[in-house]
Amino acid sequence: MTDIRDHFWCVIPAGGAGTRLWPLSRAGAPKFLHDLLGTGRTLIQSTVDRLEPLAGERLVVVTGARHVDAVAEQVPQVARERLLAEPSPRDSMAAIGWAAAVIERQDPGALIGSFAADHVVGEEERFRSLVEQAVAVAQEGYLVTLGIEPTYPATGFGYIREGDALDVPGAPEARAVVEFVEKPDVRTAESYLATGEFRWNAGMFVVKAGVLLDLLAQWHPDLAAGLRRIAADPALLEQEWETLERIAIDHAVAEPAAAAGRVAVVRCDVPWDDIGDFHSLATLLATAAAVESAEIGAAGSAGANGADDSTGANGARHDGRGDEHALHTVGTADVVSVDSTGIVASRTDRLVSIIGMDDVVVVDTPDALLVTTRGRAQHVKNVVDTLKASGRTDLT
Repeated sequence: MTDIRDHFWCVIPAGGAGTRLWPLSRAGAPKFLHDLLGTGRTLIQSTVDRLEPLAGERLVVVTGARHVDAVAEQVPQVARERLLAEPSPRDSMAAIGWAAAVIERQDPGALIGSFAADHVVGEEERFRSLVEQAVAVAQEGYLVTLGIEPTYPATGFGYIREGDALDVPGAPEARAVVEFVEKPDVRTAESYLATGEFRWNAGMFVVKAGVLLDLLAQWHPDLAAGLRRIAADPALLEQEWETLERIAIDHAVAEPAAAAGRVAVVRCDVPWDDIGDFHSLATLLATAAAVESAEIGAAGSAGANGADDSTGANGARHDGRGDEHALHTVGTADVVSVDSTGIVASRTDRLVSIIGMDDVVVVDTPDALLVTTRGRAQHVKNVVDTLKASGRTDLT
């Protein structure tokens, strides 16, 4: 196989406001700009770190015009001319397609991989090896998605139904894609897992830039033509952008291409999360704390089983009952807890005290306070919708 670095580009869509993580994540400072896991790296920095070994300098970030300066500051290794600034959100097809059109003009034989700026991926060497498999399949003309191995009947993700194995050298994990299906209810998700034929759709795609645009031209010719015009003459951006169809890449290309037999999936068996809400964030923090506790135990440290208010990974505070029954913190939160579990995130210097509450979510910022439960984490978006409807966009 040709060296992946010869013509492989990584596209990083950095959009969305992460409304289910409000008030930490907002339109002016979305979640990809935050260090939510206490690693010392923001989500977009971690994404670039993960992809650089694959693409080297061939990194393109597509983000909103208001975020370009912040992105440039956080990831200086991405050349400024490869930070594409969207005048307004037009959904994922326009963002990824614009990057593909720009790359196609610079490198007509290019393959691109699209990886969101706000996802968390574990076992990074294994992940990169799976991307290399996807590149091998994409070289055969397929639109390739990386399908995450489902670990529970999730209702917050779409699913990919896989078909027969593909005989592509260097890609043992490649399968044909039968169909994409929307987010299911719990019973349907359980049935998907029982068959063993479904993967989570994480929105990660690998494809030749020209193939992606040609596929788009089959079903959305005006959108494909508009993106190629902008790439050919960047001065047309402001004029053309608002006329582009607003549609997700799944609906625009992946679903109809799957029906036409043009989509493949590479089974992706690494830890992955899109940090969709505070419940997901609390789970990730608990996992990180458990890993740290195990490492401390292996090193023979006596501090791993300390007192009720001991501090662990990522600022997590343990109450002595294990990571799944702990109170975890994000940022510089100063917390006193008694018999409580959940997550506290703070961007203030106020003390937060919690007594006798299970699976609580407390987010304290200078101008907004959120109190909910992990079980209602998906409903945080409703607060943002209400604020927008009432004209209080300064808080969103």
